Amino acid sequence: MFRLERPERERDKTIPPSIVMIIIGVMTETPIGSLFLSGAVPGVMLGVGLVGMSLYLSIKRGYPRSDRRASLGEIVRDLAAELGQNPRIARIYADMDRTRLKTGLAAGKVQQFDHPEALTAAAIDRSAHIVAQMGVEPIIQALKGGADIIIAGRAYDPAVFAALPILEGFDPALAFHMGKVLECGAYACEPSSAADGMLATLREDHFVLEPLSPEMRCTPVSVAAETMYEKESPVHFHFPGGMIDLSETRFEALSDREVRVSGTSFTKAETYTIKLEGAAHVGYRSLFTAGARDPIFIERLDEIIAKTHERLRERVNHPPEDYTFIVRVYGRDGVMGANEPVRDIASHEIGIVGEAVAKTQDIAHEIASYAHGVMLHYNYTGRKTTAGNLAFPYSPSDFDVGEVYEFNIYHLLELDDPNEVFSVKFETVDTVPLPEAV
Repeated sequence: MFRLERPERERDKTIPPSIVMIIIGVMTETPIGSLFLSGAVPGVMLGVGLVGMSLYLSIKRGYPRSDRRASLGEIVRDLAAELGQNPRIARIYADMDRTRLKTGLAAGKVQQFDHPEALTAAAIDRSAHIVAQMGVEPIIQALKGGADIIIAGRAYDPAVFAALPILEGFDPALAFHMGKVLECGAYACEPSSAADGMLATLREDHFVLEPLSPEMRCTPVSVAAETMYEKESPVHFHFPGGMIDLSETRFEALSDREVRVSGTSFTKAETYTIKLEGAAHVGYRSLFTAGARDPIFIERLDEIIAKTHERLRERVNHPPEDYTFIVRVYGRDGVMGANEPVRDIASHEIGIVGEAVAKTQDIAHEIASYAHGVMLHYNYTGRKTTAGNLAFPYSPSDFDVGEVYEFNIYHLLELDDPNEVFSVKFETVDTVPLPEAV
């Protein structure tokens, strides 16, 4: 939730909830958080009532069951129709056309980003689906087109919050910084929670953050920590169209619950780029999980894992290129793998996850099952009993997880126009529904 304030214009815009609630709060000097909470119980009661009535009518009228979940577009249209409203709905499509991407690749418009390999036409063909991450410009285009509701595909998260303030002429640095904090709800609070809301008031040279729940508070440390969430650099945040610089940013406590943020600056990119994301199907996964407590087993763990791989190569009737098998050891290097600097196991017990990925689910299951059998019964050096080596918390011990995809496209594409690969289309409830945005 945020609102925009200018000294020269007495106009607040709050998204969501009701702007009437905000106006009442400002006029009566009633805390917005208190007003929000006062509506929570009636809101929940109304929601439960709607669910109950929907269930009753569905059973009474014999509506068919369906395993397919309703899309966001369907939900929006149905709610609007039930309320007798006919909003102007904008759909922004982020699907990346393969031919368009290949043209950009041939023209040298694709940059290396966070993927170890340069993009190729073959990788484009292998990808099951490709999307582009939009900035604020397509959202602003939809707002200029009179959209009451926007259903967008892949977007830079803070852009959802920054688009309207930038359209209204506010500082893009503060708009993007505000959006960066708001994207995770009340995670910038103490105690943190993604299920609660935040109110940000954006002004000419700063913004103020305040939790909606009276049980929470914002502090300079909590807001600064959320600002740096998922960022490699603590001061430079890159996104479509530019970068914000936090070198001179100030986080100041206005009260025991409010924090004022100012000083963030914006640098426009010389070349406008968007991030591309594509995933290719690599097979099917099966896995098992187990624990081990025998100190001799733990000491001989590398020997046991090596022997498991050797037995798979010798006795499984599938060529090595048809599958992969890895073992994750929690208590040693399960989190960081080969990058873990501490190699000695200090714990009295370890957790083991064996993972097989193969070209079919049956092969993956077979690999996982055979591998766990080897580890369970392998006669390692120093073994003093022929009982099982592993403790399995579940039965059956092997799980078929299903299809596996991996990022094969994670690159940047240069654009002459920030909107050129994003399609914005409008509809109303009384028109034929458009395809879903991705």
